[in-house]
Amino acid sequence: MAENREKATFAGGCFWCMVEPFDERPGIIEVTSGYTGGQVENPTYEQVCTNETGHVEAVQITYDPSIFPYEELVETFWQQIDPTDPGGQFNDRGSSYQTAIFYHNEDQKRIAEDSKQKLAESGRFSKPIVTSILPAQTFYKAEEAHQDYYKKQPFHYQMYKKGSGRKNFIQENWKTKYDKNELKQKLSPEQFYVTQEKGTERPFENEYWDHKEEGIYVDIVSGEVLFSSKEKFDAHCGWPSFTKPVDPYRIDEDQDYSHGMIRTEVKSKDADSHLGHVFPDGPKEHGGLRYCINSAALKFIPVEEMQEKGYENYLYLFD
Repeated sequence: MAENREKATFAGGCFWCMVEPFDERPGIIEVTSGYTGGQVENPTYEQVCTNETGHVEAVQITYDPSIFPYEELVETFWQQIDPTDPGGQFNDRGSSYQTAIFYHNEDQKRIAEDSKQKLAESGRFSKPIVTSILPAQTFYKAEEAHQDYYKKQPFHYQMYKKGSGRKNFIQENWKTKYDKNELKQKLSPEQFYVTQEKGTERPFENEYWDHKEEGIYVDIVSGEVLFSSKEKFDAHCGWPSFTKPVDPYRIDEDQDYSHGMIRTEVKSKDADSHLGHVFPDGPKEHGGLRYCINSAALKFIPVEEMQEKGYENYLYLFD
């Protein structure tokens, strides 16, 4: 099947922090850091930082809209920024750090404007939404040192993202807040214990450890898509095991020092549910990772029910 390719361009402040949220996600072909919106041809980083070229730092995304729709790109963009800040983003001040959506066609323009209006009417922010929606202009690729910075300099990148104020802002303003008492009513005692109290269910005595039906596994709390039966394998450990998540962006990882061990905890991004742990002893031919997940943190959606339950965008997994 031929690959569809379209471009999307977003300015969200420092472009270091705008690559990771889109990179390596389903349907994302390439994410490039660069400069756009100004008058100077082939500007340098130093020139743009003077705030005198008219450019903003931006990312240009090449994507397959049949897998990753533009609506979802725009939604992801909003969740990385403070859309009420007219003077920059977080600790980065000046016109080169202002936010904007640069549309490449009228359909993108309509989607961006509708999304902006919906956000303004949601009441999430008390201040006006000031992010501009502008026609795409010439995009100049930034210097190689700025490409994929979150991979090249991961420690500095994480320090910068937190120190600039971006990470805490996202946590406070874009994470869905779930009421623990409501979750106690919604979830079974074991589901609550696993997802909210970092519990572990018994091996070989849980719902999905040997489950083989085709479909997707979603977060029991939020419904966000986490894993697919395509990546499920029998690790002989007694818990559901996967070689990778469907969408890396939907997964957070933290160091876990409990029980006298050093492990990597796996959590869902939106609900912050404890899911399990990831280990480096998975199948080498599939990347070498083993996501060892509690069944109690998951809900299975069979392929034949995905469309009616709102997961039609993930049917491509089973083409």
